[in-house]
Amino acid sequence: MRNETPRAEAVPVNTRRFRHASAHAPALLKPILDEAVRGFIEASPGRLFDLADQYGSPLNIVWPQMLKQNVQAFRKVLQAHQVRHAIYYGAKVNKSQALVRAAVEAGIGVDVSSIHEMHDALRAGAKMSDLCATGPAKTSEFHAELMAGAALISVDSAEELTDLIESAATMAPPVRPRLLLRYRPDASEASRFGMGRDDILSCLRQLARMRDRFAFEGFHFHLSGYAADSRAQAMRELLPLVDAARSLDLRPRIIDIGGGMPVCYVEGNDYDAFLQSQSREHYRNGKLPESFYPYGSRLDAAAWLDGLLTSPCMENETVAAWLNANDLILALEPGRSLVDQAAVSVFRVTRIKRLAGGRHVIFVEGSSFSACETWFVSEFLVDPILVSAAGEDDAKHAMPTQAYIAGHSCLDDDVITNRLLAFARKPRAGDLLVYANTAGYQMDLLENEFHRHPMPRRIAVTVDASGRQQISPDD
Repeated sequence: MRNETPRAEAVPVNTRRFRHASAHAPALLKPILDEAVRGFIEASPGRLFDLADQYGSPLNIVWPQMLKQNVQAFRKVLQAHQVRHAIYYGAKVNKSQALVRAAVEAGIGVDVSSIHEMHDALRAGAKMSDLCATGPAKTSEFHAELMAGAALISVDSAEELTDLIESAATMAPPVRPRLLLRYRPDASEASRFGMGRDDILSCLRQLARMRDRFAFEGFHFHLSGYAADSRAQAMRELLPLVDAARSLDLRPRIIDIGGGMPVCYVEGNDYDAFLQSQSREHYRNGKLPESFYPYGSRLDAAAWLDGLLTSPCMENETVAAWLNANDLILALEPGRSLVDQAAVSVFRVTRIKRLAGGRHVIFVEGSSFSACETWFVSEFLVDPILVSAAGEDDAKHAMPTQAYIAGHSCLDDDVITNRLLAFARKPRAGDLLVYANTAGYQMDLLENEFHRHPMPRRIAVTVDASGRQQISPDD
């Protein structure tokens, strides 16, 4: 049961005393951990029990500083290629206000897809002019606030441009909305997002006739998948559209390539070995998922970006060289890659039940709505860290155990993993399972109050001027 605690001020971590506990790393898909996160879990694992007691289970623990470090890694690559750039944090990846605030403090913009994300960004200190609004279904109210505040708006369709024109006509000067046109690359012809060439050209001609009322700033695309080659190809397809805009006396200044930069969750060799050896018998439902996120990527986001910038764009000209030669700003909307290592999710074990065939199911306080990959018919291929409190029955539980993890709801499909996990020691009630690197589309994408359980809490770990860790609610 979750404890309903009052919103507390920041508490210095090293002023508290923690019970004795030990952390047991998984043997198979071991998470890659930043040293700050590793130290928090392994140096004093007993603190996790105190935090779960105070804030409840599941508990999401957030490190805002990680986002700032990831921003610096992006900037280092962009500056090395002398590319003018704008970075917008894709706030949709989680609901952490502390991470939005970290993005603002890092001096980058925020990619918002709803009026609610926009308001959260403003609450975190962002300026309207530092917001980029994406998504195909912006409401008229959202449009009005974006235009009034001079935010950058990615126009998904000719129909959306018509809506913007009609809405802008009701607004008093000097409002001059800033627009990007979202392009749908050839490889994404079946997608409902963006516009093909003909619609783009039609919109350009319309904006050329209305250049005193709208500021056309460039083009945008956002692709599925994580291949740099597909982004480079999309940029090559944009070349004639950039020329077409200029022939209409429009001045494109931004190419926004969206997100999709990869994150390394586990070591590549371990990941490849797992994929090659897995079978239906490794899953409690006997079904192999058809697809996974590339958790064992050999490239991190910075290396991926470097590869994109050095990819060919025109004959004898790289992407970076073409951007620079045309005085264009490269805009990025990283979400998952900016929150790499920025959160862990803690689940408390309520019971372990023996099943037929020597297998077990571990029930936790929490549900798959707070660890949601199974709802997309896939799996989070990062094994949890088992944190056990010292007890008199330690010897009884020092045995290997194979189990899957289920949530606390009445739904048969409420499983955090269908995959049968191998534990070096048998978990017991009260133990904790810590999932690493959950800030990107994992920890709170589908969270809700099913069975009237309170919403899971988030807390932020920061470091003060003296180097002491502070913990505060992230609500």
